[in-house]
This record gives sequence, structure tokens and C-alpha cells, in this order.
Amino acid sequence: MRGAVLVLAAMLGLGACAPAPGPVPTATVEPVIAPAPGDRSGLPRDARVVARDFVTVVNVLEPVAERECRSRQPGFDCDFNIVVDDRPGIPPNAFQTVDDNGRPIIVFTLSLLAETANRDEIAFVMAHEAAHHIAGHLGRQRQVATVGAVVFGQLAGALGANSEDAVRQAQEIGAAVGARTYSKEFELEADALGTIIAARAGFDPVRGAEFFWRIPDPGDQFLGTHPPNAERVAIVRRTAAGL
Repeated sequence: MRGAVLVLAAMLGLGACAPAPGPVPTATVEPVIAPAPGDRSGLPRDARVVARDFVTVVNVLEPVAERECRSRQPGFDCDFNIVVDDRPGIPPNAFQTVDDNGRPIIVFTLSLLAETANRDEIAFVMAHEAAHHIAGHLGRQRQVATVGAVVFGQLAGALGANSEDAVRQAQEIGAAVGARTYSKEFELEADALGTIIAARAGFDPVRGAEFFWRIPDPGDQFLGTHPPNAERVAIVRRTAAGL
């Protein structure tokens, strides 16, 4: 384990001054959880407390996620690099991606960390993102996106599209539709596996999933990327009950 890269200077001065740009992965990203700022009642937690909680969770949970990854996916790079995007004005978000060498990266924005209520919530989000990598969701998403692009491109040609731009546009639409096809399924899979990882690291995933009640509920939108929040909480509770 080479350890996590933590950008903490800006966290300790949250909102005080414009921080320097943080690490920004260039690989394809998969947004996962983006709460609306200000939805949590009460005053924001002290930035120093958030920073300490984040470091504690990284130190405790990363080795557990790594062991789970090596157990389930022996051929994967399981050395998670957990970073903070400290650029000002970035909306609350957390996502999993990989670098050019295939090393898994978990990215938190400062604004998301500021919205967490406790270590269990940080741990659940982190475990959820690790689960996306362990389940191979990025690769599976690319596959279905490629299939969607091919199918829509062929349909456009069959329906008389006679320009490269028209076919290219159809392929882009097909890729978007394909990528979203299994998004909700992937989220629920990551919620379940993330519950296991968080619990094995000694955190309370049910308490951590309270985070869902403070973010906008996507409901069951057509081609939406996330399932209803209630369904996600139910998965967490059901998985935790079986541990």
C-alpha cells in the first residue's frame, strides 16, 4: 500500500481563501453521490474536525478495501489512491476513476466532505466508491456504452442518415443511453458491497447511509443514473442485517 494522497491545507481553511488546484484525474470518471449543499440542518462541522475524520477514515478503511479487492479481483490493481479535489467552487461530489496506469482513484470534493455529518458517512461514501472499482463498473460501463454507440450508429445509417455528423451524433446518443442502462444496477451493487467494506472496517454503514436522506432524490427517472434514495437505504439495511 503506497498510501493516499491527501490535500488537507484547504480543508483546514475551508472557505477562508482560494486554495490551489488539487489533483484532477484525467481518466473517465463516474459521478456517484452529489448532495445539495445546505440541506443538512444545523451549523456546518468545524473544518478541522472534518479533516481529522477524513484522515482517520482513510487510514482505517483503505487497507480493508484493498484486502476486499484482492480477495474478489486478484488481477486488479487494488492500491487505492484517495484524493481531495480542493479547487474552489466545485459542487459536492465523490467518484471513482483510474489513472493512466490503471491504479484506482477515489476523489472527494471539499464541499462534499463539508456536508458529511460524521465518520460513518465519510466511510460509507468511500467504501461505495471502492466498491465501484472492485465490481469493475467503469469497464462494464464502457462496454455497454460502446455497444450503444454501435447500435445507434447502425440504426442511423439504416434510417437514411447520409452524413458523418448525423451518424456521429447518433453514436454519441447511443453511447450515453448505453452508459446509463445499468447505472442504477451498478449503484445498488456498490451500495451493497460498500456496506460490507464499511462494516468490516469497523464503521456503521446504516448510520453512514443516513447521508442519502440529505441529497436530492432522483426518484425513478427514465435513464436516470441513480436509483431512489429509499431503495438505496433499504439495500444498505438489508445487507448490514445479514452480516
